Amino acid sequence: MRTRTCALGGDAARSNTSASVSEQRIVVPDEGAPCGAPDAGPAAAPGTTNPGASPGATPAVIPTATGPVTPLAARRMVEAATHLLRVLDRPRRQAIQLAFEDQERFRWNYRPDGLEWEGRTVWHDGLRLVNMTLDQQRAALSLLDTGLSARGAQRARAIMSLERNLRETERVSGKLVQHAVRDPELYAFAVFGEPGGSAPWSWRAGGHHLGLHFTIVDGDRIAPTPLFFGAHPAEVRHGPDRGRRTLPEEEDMARELLRALDVSQRARAVFSATAPEDIFTDAYRNANPAAIPRGLPFCAMSGDPRERLVRLVRLYVNRASDEIASAEWRKIEAAGLDAITFAWAGPEAPGAGYYYAIKGPTFAIEYDNTQDGANHIHSVWRNFTGDWGEDVLAHHYRESHRTAAHR
Repeated sequence: MRTRTCALGGDAARSNTSASVSEQRIVVPDEGAPCGAPDAGPAAAPGTTNPGASPGATPAVIPTATGPVTPLAARRMVEAATHLLRVLDRPRRQAIQLAFEDQERFRWNYRPDGLEWEGRTVWHDGLRLVNMTLDQQRAALSLLDTGLSARGAQRARAIMSLERNLRETERVSGKLVQHAVRDPELYAFAVFGEPGGSAPWSWRAGGHHLGLHFTIVDGDRIAPTPLFFGAHPAEVRHGPDRGRRTLPEEEDMARELLRALDVSQRARAVFSATAPEDIFTDAYRNANPAAIPRGLPFCAMSGDPRERLVRLVRLYVNRASDEIASAEWRKIEAAGLDAITFAWAGPEAPGAGYYYAIKGPTFAIEYDNTQDGANHIHSVWRNFTGDWGEDVLAHHYRESHRTAAHR
C-alpha cells in the first residue's frame, strides 16, 4: 500500500482562485497498471490508438472531434434558447446572455449563493427563475429539457424542489446555514454567444446541487460536461415527503456492484476505510485525472460485476438526452472499457459516509455522501479533455485557421 496526498480536485490549470487547496491523505493500493495496461488517465490525442486498451486486443481508436454529431439535440437547443431570448425583455436578456469568450463560462459551483469557497463568495451569475415571469420560466425549463433525458429532467426538477425540504429540515433541526437562502427558484440560466449558426455557443443552468453545461460547436457537436447532480437531503426525513430519495439509483447500483465483488476484488476496489469529505474534482475548471483514485479495473472483474459497472456508468451518461448519451457512450466504448476502474471509500453498510469513483481513459464519475449524517449527495460526470467542449473547440479553431490560411 502507498499513501497519496491528493488535492481536492486540485488541478494546476484551474482558474478563479488564488487560495491554497486543502489536501487530504488517502491510501491507495499500489497495484500497478490495470491488467498489464497503462494506467487510466487522459486519452491519447484524437485519432491515435488508445493507451488503455488490453494487451493483444485490436487497438481502439478514440473518436476524433469530427466524430459523433447530435443534430436533433442541437436543433432543439437552438430553438429553445432562441425562444427563451425572444420572450425576455432587454434587461433580462442582458442578464442572461454573455459573449462565448467570457471567462464566466468556466465558472460554476454546486454550493448555494452566499457560501465561501476558495477565498470568494459563491454567486451563480445569469438570470434566475425567481426573476422571470411564469412564461419565461417555462421557456427556461424547456431549454433545460433539451439537454437531459426524461429521467434527467425529472431529477433536475426534483433537485430544485428539494430546497423546500432542506428549508424545513434546517428549521426542524435548528441548523441554519448563514447567508444560504433555500429557494427552488434560485437557479440561474445563462446563454453564451448566439444560438444557431456556425459559431460556437453554449448554455448552462445552475444553482445549489445542479450544474448543467452544454457547449455546441459546428452546429451539431455537443459537449455535455461538467454535469452535476446533488441532493440534500438525500432522503427526506421531515414533512409530507418523508422517505423520498432523489438520487436512489446512484447509491443502490454502486453498493450492489461493491457487494458483487469477491474478497480479492473488493480489496482492490476499496482504497480507504474512511470516505473523503467531498468529491476530488470539486468545482474546478479542469478535472485532474491524478486526483481521482484508481481502484479495481473492468478487465479484472468477472461477468456480473462488469455488467453492473457498465450499467452504473450509463446511469450517469444517460442523464443527458438520448442522442447525446448515445454519442458519449460510443466515445467511452471506443476509448476502451478494460481500463475503467471502480474505487470505493468508506464502509459497505449503509448509514455511514461513503464515496466512489469511476475513472476511464477519457472521463471520470465521482459520488460522495458524507455530510449531514451521510444524507447529502454530490455526484458529477467529467471529461478530462472535453469539459466545456474544449476538445471539439480545439478542432474547430484548428480547422478555421487552416481554412483561413488557404484563402
